[in-house]
Amino acid sequence: MIDNVLNLEGRVAVVIGATSGLGLAIAEGLAKHGATVVPSGRRRDCLETACRRIEALGRRTLRQTVDVTKRETIDLLRDAVCEHFNGIDILVNAAGHTFRKPTVDVNEAEWAAMLDTGLSGVLRSCQSFYPVLKASGHGRIINIASLGSFLAFHEVAAYCAAKTAVLSLTRSLACEWAQDGICVNAVVPGFFPTDMNAALLNGTKRGEEVLIRTPMRRFGKAEELVGAAVLLASDGSSFITGQFLAVDGGYLASGVNS
Repeated sequence: MIDNVLNLEGRVAVVIGATSGLGLAIAEGLAKHGATVVPSGRRRDCLETACRRIEALGRRTLRQTVDVTKRETIDLLRDAVCEHFNGIDILVNAAGHTFRKPTVDVNEAEWAAMLDTGLSGVLRSCQSFYPVLKASGHGRIINIASLGSFLAFHEVAAYCAAKTAVLSLTRSLACEWAQDGICVNAVVPGFFPTDMNAALLNGTKRGEEVLIRTPMRRFGKAEELVGAAVLLASDGSSFITGQFLAVDGGYLASGVNS
């Protein structure tokens, strides 16, 4: 029996899309719970800041950029982490972006770019890291899904389509890789203002509607996503796979709120 199933001491985590926002919050949370954490992303300046924050928590890390639209950079990240830390136990896929535009005006290049980053990027990372996660004996994959995996949101059809597919991919990989000791799950954030979406939420009619439909009547704070990620990264999730954990202030459960 493990005394603390949430203890991540001795585990190595790679968080892709961790140079800002929710990905960075998750990376720091895993580090605070004992993991060696490698945050990564496309922007080297932001990566340097993220790594310094991990080191400030007393944890080791590694500076290696990645672009999820380019498989060779994912493989380079995997190999660099394995070389420095002798393996990988946890993979978090948090890279992504969004844009708002009437769907009738979304061109094929915009649609393809969204799916390439938000869906195919997740597949590339999972495929690349699969052998080392299998070798770990307790591999964990945490994909970041969305409320848009379940619900339609006005004029973000491409994003919702990608995130719906991420949830389906999560279930499929969970079933295929369970025999390899890899648990594959998803975290579903509610509305957390970040650099990516703050302009859509703060002080807007859209933001007001979100708050009305959220039973807790507030937006989430980035650190409130950490508990779900730590659980799914730890031995506490050893019999949990193919699932999603919504951290949304009750949004998905909500009906009429007044």
